[in-house]
Amino acid sequence: MAGRMQPVLAGVVAALVGFASSFTVVLAGLRAVGATEAQAASGLLVLCVASGLCAGWLGLRHRIPMSVAWSTPGAALLVATGPVPGGWPVAVGAFLVSGLLIVAAGLFPALGRAVAAIPKPIAAAMLAGVLLPLCTAPVRALVDVPMLAAPVLLSWLVLHRFARRWAVPGALVVAVGAIVLSTPAGGGSGGLRPVIEVTAPQWSLPALVGVALPLFLVTMAAQNVPGTAVLVGYGYRPPLGSALRTTGLASIVTAPAGGHAVNLAAITAALAAGPDAHPDPDRRWIASVTNGVGLALLGLGAGAVTTLVGWAPPVLIEAVAGLALLGALATALTSALVDPAAREAAVVTLVVTASGVSLAGIGGAFWGLLAGVLLYLLFPRPTPLAAPAPATSVDHEVGR
Repeated sequence: MAGRMQPVLAGVVAALVGFASSFTVVLAGLRAVGATEAQAASGLLVLCVASGLCAGWLGLRHRIPMSVAWSTPGAALLVATGPVPGGWPVAVGAFLVSGLLIVAAGLFPALGRAVAAIPKPIAAAMLAGVLLPLCTAPVRALVDVPMLAAPVLLSWLVLHRFARRWAVPGALVVAVGAIVLSTPAGGGSGGLRPVIEVTAPQWSLPALVGVALPLFLVTMAAQNVPGTAVLVGYGYRPPLGSALRTTGLASIVTAPAGGHAVNLAAITAALAAGPDAHPDPDRRWIASVTNGVGLALLGLGAGAVTTLVGWAPPVLIEAVAGLALLGALATALTSALVDPAAREAAVVTLVVTASGVSLAGIGGAFWGLLAGVLLYLLFPRPTPLAAPAPATSVDHEVGR
């Protein structure tokens, strides 16, 4: 009985951790590009349900633990982008085009190879530049609302030391308590029932270049590719084309209701694909399906959590989101700076992206990527030195 329940419990834990650790990033991103409270709640709801349906379909069809989630780095990109000229309908149009590009990558492998051809340090630096402003929010919150932020940061530190997986969910619980205690009786308003608000998409060239294209690139580079790598690392051969077509179609369908991107999970993928889910790799797909069911059910509370978030100072919610993204920022920085030959180009990419500069209505993520790629191509990279003489035993010890 315990063996049968093990993948189910692993899927429940993955759903709880995945939702609690990053839903604040989604809400912050949707509101940053113009969504109202109701539209943001609608976006969170459809993202949860679509992710759950995709995980269930892919798991049952391929018998592989292919966990699906929303694009957390994509939501961070929306925070960094800020208000879009033309408002929320134009942002919705950008979400839809990003979904079309993901489907195209699943139909035409050449497009996926073109994305993979972007130098890894440049792609990682763009992601780091997107994440950096949001990851500074805990510091700003500690200065602006110290009585609310200090308990949140302290709980995160303690849990990060002793129960790392639960550090962000624990900090979120403390933040919720602080919000409730600091909100006057009867304060706040908003519907608690799950409601879907559909917006007719509109399009503009700046939004396509500054939102849709970077959203597609970030989702591919920071979600779909790492999510595939996690599965390969556990001995699976995931059908990436099928996953891209499925999640891209889900992104298209959910875009009018506020969903920015659905993709393979990268952060919580190991919870369903690893040995903790089940000793038998052929049984772990149950964990990903359960994860999907749990995430879809959690989405029914999108209205309630959005209302609660609406009571809080925006910087406090951004602080919780920033805590959730510190690990992703560390990984991105490491990947961006690991190659000395591409280090300057990566730093330029990071600086331009993090600056938040907007030119011709196009945000910094695109300009950072463009500047980094140009610098990478224009400036010659050092030629590798000749192979050194065979190392002595001492050399082997030093380099181990």
